Amino acid sequence: MSKHPCLSCGACCAFFRVSLHWLETSAESYGVPLALTERVSPHQNSMLGTGHANPSCISLKGIVGESVSCTIYENRPGSCRSFSASYEDGTVNSRCAVARLSKGLGPLQPSDWPAANGT
Repeated sequence: MSKHPCLSCGACCAFFRVSLHWLETSAESYGVPLALTERVSPHQNSMLGTGHANPSCISLKGIVGESVSCTIYENRPGSCRSFSASYEDGTVNSRCAVARLSKGLGPLQPSDWPAANGT
């Protein structure tokens, strides 16, 4: 069975600032570990490592473009939950393409998805 294309990418986690409302760190919300965030403004935090010139989320493990995972996947911020890879929902996400291109990866294609390959 083919794996999800994001598990061999990770470009979005190493390109964008991952912003979140500070309440997303509460157990009643997503439970993002507070220690893995930094305050950006009175009501906004970001994931450590993503507010720099060469961002990379502290929760991203592995090698971008090869094999990656999120160490807090079940407790990831809403901005991560709402980010769709290109063709995940049948449409192109230009932000996904820009992040991938910044890491030397080509844009995702419909055929990159396991369902498109019959698996």
